[in-house]
Amino acid sequence: MACLLVSITVLHLVTLAMLFIATLEKSWWVWTESEITDLWHNCFYMNTTQTWVCATTTESDWLQSVQALMILSVVFSSVSFLVFLGQLLILSRGSLFYFTGLCQAFAGFTDFAACLIFTFHREEILQKGSRDLNKGHFGYCVILAWLCIPLLLVSGVLYLHLRKKQ
Repeated sequence: MACLLVSITVLHLVTLAMLFIATLEKSWWVWTESEITDLWHNCFYMNTTQTWVCATTTESDWLQSVQALMILSVVFSSVSFLVFLGQLLILSRGSLFYFTGLCQAFAGFTDFAACLIFTFHREEILQKGSRDLNKGHFGYCVILAWLCIPLLLVSGVLYLHLRKKQ
């Protein structure tokens, strides 16, 4: 039981860290090695100063949906972890972690919705006009967000089946 508790806690912290990285890092779409786009900024690498120069992305309804869903996913997963820690202290013996599991599952579903929207509506989100999307590719943050989906859902199901023994 202790091993399961430790492993589910580690899984939760790993997925939470992956969600934070996927939401806040600068690599949702890579145009070239010196130009990338994320949920918040368009960034260019300046060779002369050897720094990244970023400008705010052009707002679109699809982009705001992805931003909101990714933030909701982070919030649901964070609340789920805090509730889990509280439930460890408060719940009576034999109780299940329903609320924690549901919050974690909702985090997975909101992450899934954000990934789907970005994947299928990237033309409207990126709004580069004359730029060809075939010259760019998904960055590692999109891959991290997609990887978080099964991890969040699995940990949500594990929380639903986990009983407090002591």
